[in-house]
Amino acid sequence: MGNWKDFVKDFCTKEKNIEVLRAEAEKAFGNYGVYPRSINEVGNAIVMMARGENEKCLVVVGEDSRLQELKGNQTEENGLKVKVCPLSNEICYVIRKIFPYTNPQPHKGKNITIGLGDRLGLASPGHIRLIRDLDVFPVLAQQSIRELNLTGRTYEDVISAAAWAVFQEGYTKGYGADGDHLKTAEEVKMSLNVGMTMITLDCSEHIDNSAAHAGLSELREKYSRFTEEERERWERKYLNRDVKIGNYSFHISEEDLIRMACVYGGAIRHTLDIYHNIIAKCGRPIDFEMSIDETLTPTSPASHYFVAQELIDGGVEITSLAPRFCGEFQKGIDYIGDLKQFTDEFAVHAAIADHFGYKISVHSGSDKFKVFPVVGEKTNGRYHLKTAGTNWLEAVRVIARHKPDLYRRMHAFALEHLEDAKKYYHIGAKVENIPALETLADSELPELMNRDDSRQVMHITYGHILQAKDENGNPLFKDELYKVLYEYEEEYANALKKHIGRHLEGLGLL
Repeated sequence: MGNWKDFVKDFCTKEKNIEVLRAEAEKAFGNYGVYPRSINEVGNAIVMMARGENEKCLVVVGEDSRLQELKGNQTEENGLKVKVCPLSNEICYVIRKIFPYTNPQPHKGKNITIGLGDRLGLASPGHIRLIRDLDVFPVLAQQSIRELNLTGRTYEDVISAAAWAVFQEGYTKGYGADGDHLKTAEEVKMSLNVGMTMITLDCSEHIDNSAAHAGLSELREKYSRFTEEERERWERKYLNRDVKIGNYSFHISEEDLIRMACVYGGAIRHTLDIYHNIIAKCGRPIDFEMSIDETLTPTSPASHYFVAQELIDGGVEITSLAPRFCGEFQKGIDYIGDLKQFTDEFAVHAAIADHFGYKISVHSGSDKFKVFPVVGEKTNGRYHLKTAGTNWLEAVRVIARHKPDLYRRMHAFALEHLEDAKKYYHIGAKVENIPALETLADSELPELMNRDDSRQVMHITYGHILQAKDENGNPLFKDELYKVLYEYEEEYANALKKHIGRHLEGLGLL
């Protein structure tokens, strides 16, 4: 890789036409390391991103008052004033003021939205290159509190990584930022304060799973704990009602109503409280998603209808809702379950979402290739799909290919810490199905990312790997891991285009 200083010397001293500069940077990226689509003009100055020896940087050639807030090292190259800035959160804030398209934005009204969670902060360039010309709105900054804690990142880091990728790739069509699987008022407030444009409220701790299988007498006792006003309202609206949604219909009996109220009543209360007291008061449009998928209880069509109707009647503007579908959506592997049952039930869920005017949301959507055609067809092209961990696995594959010793150490560490990682994620992986590392040649290591058991083990131990330290407090893997991915940046981007591209093919988008 060459030097951006040569690019400044060869072109910036004599050529200010941005399109010509971009063409030259693209033609000789290997010589200069300047990202062509990042080259922009601000008054008489040129701003661009470039590859340094160990990390990317922002290069400013010339001066403009709008760029004064950018803090960096000042130099002079061939008579031009040049400022070199790190890709920090602070510098990103300034760039986001100057280039509004680098800010996340709401996506309500967009038919197809895809959450592309990025645990390392490196995946968005590949994602952008894939969806650039498609009618798909990407939620590039998507992270849960659990993922923040496991990676040691902040929402500021997550938004900045997405914004820098957008700037690097010159992507001006908009992207979202999802505070994913938030549970408490404090988490929602924090997410809104840093600029997240989507809130996914995880109501799992307010869902009474025991009520799903309780006997009628126990249910009646639970039901009696709700206020008389709530019970009267529910009975007036739903008791012994036949509901017709499109081509589908279902009956809500007294037992159905009592059971639904007991299972989801607390989640409805929680959602109304968070929405009206925090989200609706934040002063800007927010994409709101209710998540009832992180539970043991599959969501029946009647329950979905009940929850949605209560929220809408309660004044909640829903952008998307995530039911708990039948079967298993385990991390990093394909759908497990009866595909016909899923198809039949998903069609009703999609119809309910369409009836109320929001999108159905599919969580843990990474690698669910069996169900993608169903999602694309039954929603008539209106849905939200969330992916995340599969992008980390593609990074692991690159590491296995180019730094087998590092991969072997990561793999062994993952096996040692698997039981602790299972506290955060449910998987069905069996360690005995994973070949012993000593039996594999280096050339065989990338193939482990094609096997369900080893995929899942590496998938859920990402936090342990990223935060592991030696006795002196130095990272065991993180620095070396990032160094490999920096060196093979283009390969990682192409791997993501290929892998996430398979998702989009299944959905009928490619």
